Amino acid sequence: MKHEVIEKNSILLLVLTLLVVSIGGLVQIAPLFWVDSTIEKVKGMRPYSPLELAGRDIYVREGCYTCHSQMIRTLRDEVERYGHYSLAAESMYDRPFQWGSKRTGPDLARVGGKYSDQWQVEHLINPRAVVPESIMPGYPWLAKTPLDVNTIASKLKTQQTLGVPYSDEMIQKAKDDLVAQTKPDTKEAKAVLARYPKAKVANFDGDDRSVTELDAMVAYLQMLGTLVDFASFDASGPNLR
Repeated sequence: MKHEVIEKNSILLLVLTLLVVSIGGLVQIAPLFWVDSTIEKVKGMRPYSPLELAGRDIYVREGCYTCHSQMIRTLRDEVERYGHYSLAAESMYDRPFQWGSKRTGPDLARVGGKYSDQWQVEHLINPRAVVPESIMPGYPWLAKTPLDVNTIASKLKTQQTLGVPYSDEMIQKAKDDLVAQTKPDTKEAKAVLARYPKAKVANFDGDDRSVTELDAMVAYLQMLGTLVDFASFDASGPNLR
């Protein structure tokens, strides 16, 4: 048969395989250079507030992604359990993104507002205090570790360089905004909400003496899945900005 010539010549087979793979790759990749964006822009999405961003860094540092994904697939059982399927736009400011299918614990894409701050605090310090069957390790040191607030401006600056739409004002006020998000009923907190709509302002860990890593972690968890109004979401296009 004609293909025997190719199958018996390893070098020819390798060259032709690379050629076919290259053509297939170009067909898939090349069109992306001529589109404005490969991610739909959805109303409500915004960059993380400084406190949320700090919490996300702690979330990644502690390896939470190894047991919890942030990706609700379009399968019926997942949507009924966790909520609306995940949109690419919801992770447009994530580096690295937290999508995946590895779950030892539940998916966290819509965990924001599902539980109280106090529940999140107790769950992080001693998971079995609120979920007796949990196998999750505790993170009690988060409540005892002051958050490093001096590096947050540089983190926002780095994100800005990567394309995240942080303004120069946001970067300049990053440290103040981080602290203000833990102090409800202050004019500084209102300024945070003006820059970061739907951000939750609260004394997250219940201790107002300092801003801790626990404050940041809870602030991050409480915003997950809360930015897009899925009650009015229409995938056909009206939600695009």
